[in-house]
Amino acid sequence: MDSARLLARESFVEKSARTRVTDLLDAGTLRELLDPFERLRSPWLPMQDIVTQADDGVVIARGTIDGVAVVCAAIEPAFQGGSMGEVGGAKIAGALELALEDARAGEPVVPVLLLETGGVRLQEANCGLAAIAEIHAAIVALRRYVPVVAAITGPVGCFGGMSIAAALCSHLIVTREARLGLNGPQVIEQEAGVDEFDSRDRPMIWGLTGGEQRHATGFVEAICDDDADAIRVAIAEAVRARPGPLARTQAIDANLARLQAIDPSDVDAATVRAHFNPAATS
Repeated sequence: MDSARLLARESFVEKSARTRVTDLLDAGTLRELLDPFERLRSPWLPMQDIVTQADDGVVIARGTIDGVAVVCAAIEPAFQGGSMGEVGGAKIAGALELALEDARAGEPVVPVLLLETGGVRLQEANCGLAAIAEIHAAIVALRRYVPVVAAITGPVGCFGGMSIAAALCSHLIVTREARLGLNGPQVIEQEAGVDEFDSRDRPMIWGLTGGEQRHATGFVEAICDDDADAIRVAIAEAVRARPGPLARTQAIDANLARLQAIDPSDVDAATVRAHFNPAATS
């Protein structure tokens, strides 16, 4: 990309969750649900002297993308690292369950999830985990009616139970800055030691869990530059897709066989690509 195009590009990653939603939806169609004026704050954070946020770090909005009815849920990474607590998780689960009711009534609404989260909020873990389980169930139920679209764009990435939610979605879009994994680097290092996983080794981390690697190994459908226009185009294409079987959640035996063929004591990005997508290394 030449320097003029690079300078003209508008970053999606640098936007707040609410701005991302506003820019994605067609002009004049946005209707925010349970906005900050509803004052739905976490009841648990004040008990630990942690400042709350009036929307608990989750933005829910109805609208259209290129004329297609959608409900968009965006997680704000600047609040508690995008962690999922009781209120924020319930907002997403509730939005998905309402979309499921619409789909069953013959009025399809496509869910779009903008995921920037480290997973469950440790200060309210049980409540957060229950909400994440409801999110999983709703995504699986919705997939037979409409595509469920998710995008992971920023360096916070998507981890923990919400990484499972991302993997369950029909279409997953990432940037090279994004990361996707079940356990974050600090968690792995804490549990298994720095020799197993050095959380300061950024090239290694992005080489194994970064957006480019996840796309090359077939775990996501599309990869974009950090360009607001390009990401909107990719999401718009995904919301117009027809619902259908999701290969990456059904190829359990094949993926287990690939994992068993990898020696965990000697693994790098190229090895993973060779096992999960030989064509990517040819």
